[in-house]
Amino acid sequence: MYKLLVSVITPCYNSSSTIEKTLECIENQTYENIEYIIIDGGSTDDTLEIIKRHKDRLPKRLKIVSEPDKGIYDAMNKGIGLAGGALIGIVNSDDWYEPDTVAQAVKHYGGNQYEVIYGMQRNFLREKEKTTFIHYHDFLPDQMITHPTCFVTADAYRDFGTFDTRYRSAADYDLMLRFYESKRVVFTPVLCVMSNFRLGGMSGSQTGVRENAVIRYKRGYMSKKRYRFVMVKSHIYQWLNRKKRRGK
Repeated sequence: MYKLLVSVITPCYNSSSTIEKTLECIENQTYENIEYIIIDGGSTDDTLEIIKRHKDRLPKRLKIVSEPDKGIYDAMNKGIGLAGGALIGIVNSDDWYEPDTVAQAVKHYGGNQYEVIYGMQRNFLREKEKTTFIHYHDFLPDQMITHPTCFVTADAYRDFGTFDTRYRSAADYDLMLRFYESKRVVFTPVLCVMSNFRLGGMSGSQTGVRENAVIRYKRGYMSKKRYRFVMVKSHIYQWLNRKKRRGK
């Protein structure tokens, strides 16, 4: 199992302020058989220059694509299409793995054709640790699992699909529910920190709140009354935030 090839994908765009830590986390992995795929959306800052400086320290199996894309989920799908590993992980350009993250994924992989290995996520706000937690797959109809920690078998992506690019923020939730509802994908939780996540991105926005509500409502996991309440509350919250920013 130790020789298993694991593909790790980093989508990025104008990530010069954060990507160095992401690259360093790949360089510092204790597991060696890694294919690293960087999908850059055509950055106009120093992102590509930083990647170039790190090339000699990154895994020998390295693929770098830089071209315009249709957003982060389109970039992820491109990376999945290029991946040659049996397991595929995704670490965004403002997040980072623990040194043993890939090793833990391989260690706990049950060898199933369709499997998602996931672990604990440590959240940071303005570089200060806020929370460390895990959301179990048993509760997927109510909340997303800790997606930044996930390693998914290539066969699961091939047979159940990749990210739906119609979503701006919640395509990962839609995908995990597809896996969950198939009843063919094995979810394997790992009780250790596998990803460090910077708060404040699209997934924590009101766009994410509303898209999650749409997904749950369409699938019958949320009542119409609850759905309307969440949508109205989200729009009011967004309006108040805009008003607050204009008042500064």
